[in-house]
Amino acid sequence: MNRPTTIKLPVLDLTSASPKKASIRGRGRSGSIVKVEEVGDRSVEEVLDRSAYVNINANWVNAKGAWLIHVVLIMLGKIIIDTIPGMTQQISWTLVNLFYLALSYLMFHWVTGIPFENDLHGGAYDDLTLWEQIDDGAQYTPAKKWLFSVPIVLFLASTHYTNYNPWVFAMNLSALIFVLIPKLPQLHRQRVRFLAEDLSGMATPITPSFPSSGAHTPVNNVPGPADITEAHFR
Repeated sequence: MNRPTTIKLPVLDLTSASPKKASIRGRGRSGSIVKVEEVGDRSVEEVLDRSAYVNINANWVNAKGAWLIHVVLIMLGKIIIDTIPGMTQQISWTLVNLFYLALSYLMFHWVTGIPFENDLHGGAYDDLTLWEQIDDGAQYTPAKKWLFSVPIVLFLASTHYTNYNPWVFAMNLSALIFVLIPKLPQLHRQRVRFLAEDLSGMATPITPSFPSSGAHTPVNNVPGPADITEAHFR
């Protein structure tokens, strides 16, 4: 009887590979000193809500007399401030300029939403300022050009009547820049947040790797590759 021929196969090391430890990584809360984010939804539903009715909160800027009211308010404020005893022209023009810029910023760039009949638009303007609502957000319109030029003209007038005092000039210029920056098209629907961070309170999870079973693949009582003979194929 012939002895079965042994088939020699290369030895496979099944125990050398060590299982990897399961690791669950997380991305920590994002935090930054200054953060710029976009507000407002540009979906079809929001566009339909805005166009459903006329936005009377911003439509008045194109009405008759809306442009002239700025000049009237400036001159009225100048007359009232001049009635204060001991008031000089330098202080008077500086106060008029600062008061107008403060009210303009508060009205056009600070308050958001519609103060009345907001339900008509389904809250589509809740996150938008008055400046962003004017002319449906279009840029370089006549109304926005007028509102952009009035603070500049008032700044030039106050600079002239304050005899170009360097300290007053620096104060008026700083206030002017602070009011004109939100009017730029590049900052349309943009919000600058200071010390903004993730408010979730926990790390954002990332899909973890599959944990190991805790034991190696059993190899006992199983013939190794070197012990396989022709009898195993019969």
